[in-house]
Amino acid sequence: MASAPPSLYVFVYTGDREYAGTGNKINIVLHGKHGQSSKAINLNNMFYKSFARGEVESFKVEEADAKDLDRFVEIEILEIWKTDTFGIFSDDWYLEKIIVENNASHKSFVFPYFRWIKNDEHYFIKHLDTSLPQFEEFWDQRKKELEEKRKIYEYEQKFPNGPVQIKTLPKDENFSVDYMWEINKMKYKLKTKVAWSILISDEFKTLDDMADIFDGVFYKPQTVKDWRCDKAFGRKRLNGINPILIRRFTEIPEKFPVTDAMLGELLEGHSIQQAITLKKLYWTDLAILEGIPSMNGQVLCNPMLLLYVDKEKDLRPVAIQLFQEPGPQNPIFTPLDEPSLWKLVKLWCDHADCCYHQALTHLGLTHLLMEGVALACHRNISPSHPIFKVLAPHFLYIFAINSIALSRLVAPGQWVDQTMAYGATGLVSLATKGFGSWRLNVEGLIPETIKERGVDDRDALPNFFWRDDSLLLFNALKKYVTSYVDLYYDSDETVQEDEEIQGWTSELVKERNQSEGGVGLKGVPGNGSLSSKGDLVDVVTSVIFQCSCSHASANFGQYETYSFPPNYPTMINAQPPTSKNVRVTEDEICQFLPKRRMALGILIVTTILSRKGTNSLGDFEVNYIFDPKAQKLVVELREDLAEIGRKIKARNEKVKHPYTYLLPEDVPNSISI
Repeated sequence: MASAPPSLYVFVYTGDREYAGTGNKINIVLHGKHGQSSKAINLNNMFYKSFARGEVESFKVEEADAKDLDRFVEIEILEIWKTDTFGIFSDDWYLEKIIVENNASHKSFVFPYFRWIKNDEHYFIKHLDTSLPQFEEFWDQRKKELEEKRKIYEYEQKFPNGPVQIKTLPKDENFSVDYMWEINKMKYKLKTKVAWSILISDEFKTLDDMADIFDGVFYKPQTVKDWRCDKAFGRKRLNGINPILIRRFTEIPEKFPVTDAMLGELLEGHSIQQAITLKKLYWTDLAILEGIPSMNGQVLCNPMLLLYVDKEKDLRPVAIQLFQEPGPQNPIFTPLDEPSLWKLVKLWCDHADCCYHQALTHLGLTHLLMEGVALACHRNISPSHPIFKVLAPHFLYIFAINSIALSRLVAPGQWVDQTMAYGATGLVSLATKGFGSWRLNVEGLIPETIKERGVDDRDALPNFFWRDDSLLLFNALKKYVTSYVDLYYDSDETVQEDEEIQGWTSELVKERNQSEGGVGLKGVPGNGSLSSKGDLVDVVTSVIFQCSCSHASANFGQYETYSFPPNYPTMINAQPPTSKNVRVTEDEICQFLPKRRMALGILIVTTILSRKGTNSLGDFEVNYIFDPKAQKLVVELREDLAEIGRKIKARNEKVKHPYTYLLPEDVPNSISI
């Protein structure tokens, strides 16, 4: 039987984004490995096919269009351009990729693009489209593209001295219609369900009355039962949504003059110095809150909290001082004080912790920090660059969600002003203040920040599941990034000669102002001038971890943490205690916590924020990586993440209080909510 004549099949993928399609004429030329080229091939055949959004069109290349098709064993370059179909209308077209299959060689050639095609411009796409700039064959095309991107991805500071953000949201960075629809559908569904509750009195008379707000609409979190418990209060520092503050306590500072006499038997017979030596004491210090403005006379404490690891290996609070300056009106409170007073002091401490979490752990050090990093990446690194391809899935929707957050949550009069003590002005002030102290080589590298904080000893500080899971995930990501970098950089010199990477990291460290046009990051290796593959691995791993794991641990537990006001109050309409003579009942506590309408607003927003709407880590919404060797690394990463997931689940089955925020299957790739 005679074999079928050789032929080529072309599959054209139009991107799934607004206005991506086109009805214009599409032409290609195929360039083979040994210099052979086809003639111009018009993909709009006699049956006329338009290239619609999200669609795949297929074409058969006849031998008349490409003589000696069997010679096209290796197709290296695809040249493409489009022209106006009728001479009167032209629209840009978003090309995702083109795949060419050769039935003679049984080989497939992928030409990924993920860019817009303009009219009458010729674009040259290499097979797999992956190269470092120093090895780029079509340098003028690459340079022109980056020049155009810098005009689209411009820096702007939305508030004085604040982090840099994108000036105008590009159309490429908006939410997909489906994703935006799901968010809005959930919001309106929740608002409809709680509409009846708003008709009831705005006052909560008792805490039981406050707990009834969950009935029929929201699930009741464990915090309704646990908020009074010292052990639950201690766990919040380790495995809550703000685990980045706790540090080992190594000496008694002058501003926190705690004594053995104050603590009595709280240290189980140890002196403070003995407990320090045994690594049993830890603390958080929220001095950064000092001077942050608040709204309507609200008080914002800046407390110090001392915690002790007891014989049962639980972390318990043993001392709290609500302000930085010690004195008669700023005593050190302990669990030995009257129970209702101690309960009140913990409430004020949680309130301060909540303010730090929302402004920095969540918004400032994930959303805003990574927006600047993503912005610098788009401005300096070509989509053809292998590092762009490994980072791009982790930047999905970051510009869009930040734009919505600032306009609908942080803008004057919106959610932050309505529900949080410091309002939008205080939140921005705190975010700006803390942003400048974050260092990529310390806080951005999990093993380093854990060591620097003195919380790396698992025997001394057990049950710190955020630490343990973060290390597992960080090391898996670093393994992946190291292998990936090794594919494309054969030496440290190759990193030094990569002008796009050097341009990116140089822009990361420049001062964050309009004239300098930089992100203002500290701790970037070489102060922005990378000298080794290891430097590049650290930067890329840190960015991926912040966009995925750090955001997940700070974000997806918000409903559990915030939904019951006594557990993590956003606002306290009272004055903090200034002596040990204060007495307060739980029903009185209820009166100065958020009212019904505000509590419902917190429930709705934290329900939406705690929703995971995008793919899990390693399962990318858009696959930019087509190099088979690199694809193998992605598969290995997924296998490593699956094994980590099994380990975490096995541990959670054995512990009384499971930690799930860093289960790989629950960690999205990017900051998309």
